[in-house]
Amino acid sequence: MGSGSEGEVGVQSQGSCGGMKMRILVAGGKLQGVEAAYLAKKAGMDVVLVDKAATSPAAGLCSSFRQLDLLRDRMALLELCQDVDLIISAVENQEVLMALAEASLQVGVPMAWDESAYEISASKKKSDALFARHGVPAPLYWPDCGLPLIAKLDGSSGSRGVRQIATERELKSFLQEIGLSGEDYIMQEFIGGKSYSLEVIGFEGIYIPLQVTALEMDEDFDCKRVVAPADLPPSLVNQFRETAIKIAGLVNLTGIMDVEVIEQRGVLKVLEIDARLPSQTPTAVYHSTGVNMLELLANLYTRGESLTPELTPCKAVIYEHILVTPGKIEFLGEHIMAGAGPLALVSDFFGANEALTNFTPGRKSWVATLIITAASRNEVWEKRCAVLSRIKKETHQPALYQGGGEAE
Repeated sequence: MGSGSEGEVGVQSQGSCGGMKMRILVAGGKLQGVEAAYLAKKAGMDVVLVDKAATSPAAGLCSSFRQLDLLRDRMALLELCQDVDLIISAVENQEVLMALAEASLQVGVPMAWDESAYEISASKKKSDALFARHGVPAPLYWPDCGLPLIAKLDGSSGSRGVRQIATERELKSFLQEIGLSGEDYIMQEFIGGKSYSLEVIGFEGIYIPLQVTALEMDEDFDCKRVVAPADLPPSLVNQFRETAIKIAGLVNLTGIMDVEVIEQRGVLKVLEIDARLPSQTPTAVYHSTGVNMLELLANLYTRGESLTPELTPCKAVIYEHILVTPGKIEFLGEHIMAGAGPLALVSDFFGANEALTNFTPGRKSWVATLIITAASRNEVWEKRCAVLSRIKKETHQPALYQGGGEAE
């Protein structure tokens, strides 16, 4: 399926140069790799995917796949790097990142990675300390706040290891548990409210915030649904953009960074930052505005140019994950996609514009990331409900939803 007119809104395609397709190496085939491969496909690029697991989700979305242990097979990595125009890291393992960076230097092929910014964003303690020094609003740390608390692993992204602590008994038990495990946790005030995300592109001191998206979480604090554009008042959108630009300047960003916030009484408090291509939100932004963040990164790292994209939303988008099993449809975080095996990109999936899925006719249990667009937020929600009704009907599911299937 081609990208159609959506991929041409706002920026000129960088997928080919002089009649030659751009060729990129995506290292890592899980959720970030799916995002990179998907956006590269939309940009008309060739994707060489590398992962040590043959069944990685992105394996079904690339032009070619190589099963490779990047730490053991350094010569094979160098050979692959010599045959591409850009390296995209879709991993969080520090040793693998350094191996990719070394290969990038050896063969003279750029890698879309800002090591110093990533080092700060990869540690919640480091990033929170930066926020505190420079007056960036963020949740308070325990014991300077009361219960309930949210506990997070210092060096982990996403929802892995996230725990909510509501009572003194739970707090005492948790402190004993982490004391025995030796794991490095931070504990902050739990703020109940709406979460939002914003990506910012940085290059030579110029920082360009992109579109704000709304995030909806499952009960384990993993993002199950992204909505674009977000229902955030213009004053808070401006506040968010200013905060993202400030943080990007503080880390002297080159490349891309994701900022996640939660709204508390008219103030946006920063939950975390990630100086890498994130998952989920770039695809939602692409379908809403036509801006392809992978193209922006490729243009920046291969041409040394930073484009200012046109960000006027032309479509409303719902991007959400479902797990279908006999008897129910569940709406869960993106972790359900990570172990689903190679995903296929399917157009007109039960009425959804697109889906990333392991569904095959007759399969009883399957997952899908639904990508649904329409002219307005109301229309896209109605379309989404019609998609779910069609899935129920055509796969003979009873009318049972779990985890936020109804309008929220």
